[in-house]
Amino acid sequence: MKPAPEYVPAHGLLKGKSVLVTAAAGAGIGFAVAKRAAEEGCRALFISDVHERRLSEAVEAIKRETGLQQVFSQLCDVSQQAQVDALIAAAETQLQGIDVLINNAGFGSAKRLVDMSDEDWQRVMDITLTGTFRMTRAALQQMQSRGRGVIVNNASVLGWRAQVEQAHYAAAKAGVMALTRCAALEAAEFGVRINAVAPSIAIHAFLKKSASEELLSQLSAKEAFGRGAEPWEVANVMVFLASDYSSYMTGEVVSVSSQQA
Repeated sequence: MKPAPEYVPAHGLLKGKSVLVTAAAGAGIGFAVAKRAAEEGCRALFISDVHERRLSEAVEAIKRETGLQQVFSQLCDVSQQAQVDALIAAAETQLQGIDVLINNAGFGSAKRLVDMSDEDWQRVMDITLTGTFRMTRAALQQMQSRGRGVIVNNASVLGWRAQVEQAHYAAAKAGVMALTRCAALEAAEFGVRINAVAPSIAIHAFLKKSASEELLSQLSAKEAFGRGAEPWEVANVMVFLASDYSSYMTGEVVSVSSQQA
């Protein structure tokens, strides 16, 4: 197994921009990309989650570790349209306009199709796919009127690959990919770019709680480096897509994987 590289220094990729990140509390990709955005020079950051205590702790950690003090937060369940509308309105005010939206909210579980209830299927779809749709729609209504903006969605290589007990999650993530491509075409005429990342496996505390050590070891062993990604390695690609360095890219799904997608 190849060890993870050292943390990459910041290069000011998001200097002067404002950033909104969903599902950014805790130790996963959402927190990693929020912290990375602050390190990369964003002028203001707004994060949301459904966990009040962890959200508050995330705000304090980002302020402490990056020095950025313009860090705002609000609870939001992306399966609830009223909460999505309230989040966008608050972020628009606090950030003086959202330059970058990173849709990270998602939900997964493990269950075979024959044992899956309508409720099991719908919960994954409503948070992972429809939640991304709700956030994208609300943000686009603001960004299009300004003629600028970037949206980065968090998909998954399971949108391409097959895995047992993941029919609902894979279908939702494939939907995120299709949503990204179609929405990007509509947004392009207004100067707004929409792309997505498709991570294979990123190891963090929450994943370790929801998946067995045996499964994580099996998945990590399939990667060329013999390990899962660090959350910040996925975050780096998301920040690139959010930055002006990817100015010609829209409607793309970038695999963040050390094996073929």
